[in-house]
Amino acid sequence: MSATERPTLEVGRIIKAQGLKGQVLVDLWTDRTERLAPGSELTTDRGTLSVLASGAHQHRFIVTFGGIDSREEAERWRGVVLSAPRLEDESVIWIHELYDAEVFDAQGIRRGVVTGVEANPASDLLVLDSGALVPLTFVTNVDANVRIDVDVPDGLFE
Repeated sequence: MSATERPTLEVGRIIKAQGLKGQVLVDLWTDRTERLAPGSELTTDRGTLSVLASGAHQHRFIVTFGGIDSREEAERWRGVVLSAPRLEDESVIWIHELYDAEVFDAQGIRRGVVTGVEANPASDLLVLDSGALVPLTFVTNVDANVRIDVDVPDGLFE
């Protein structure tokens, strides 16, 4: 499957114009900052935008896109959501692949089924139908929507 055939994910949003020459302030919703590397292309409901330059600015990014060359034009892009093809990265756990999977501990004991994923500053948590919360940092293997293996500290499931 080519990059253009992979499903797209929303990766950020244009917040507002920044400066006078068409730069925009972007709120990036992913930790994959290469999404804003020069030459990257992002899709929108208005068409494709090509990144010419970008730089971090107070937890956001100032981005120069090809074709946006004035403050007035940049203001017209305010609020537009940016999307990109899903990256092929075996080290990434995709949230949608966790739901409905059975969770097994290191001893092979079934601990429940994933019913949700809860945001947590230290590590997102798997929410199991048994009531247990399992930090994603303890996930050792994922068979998408089927099985998740975890290696947790003693006492987590008590």
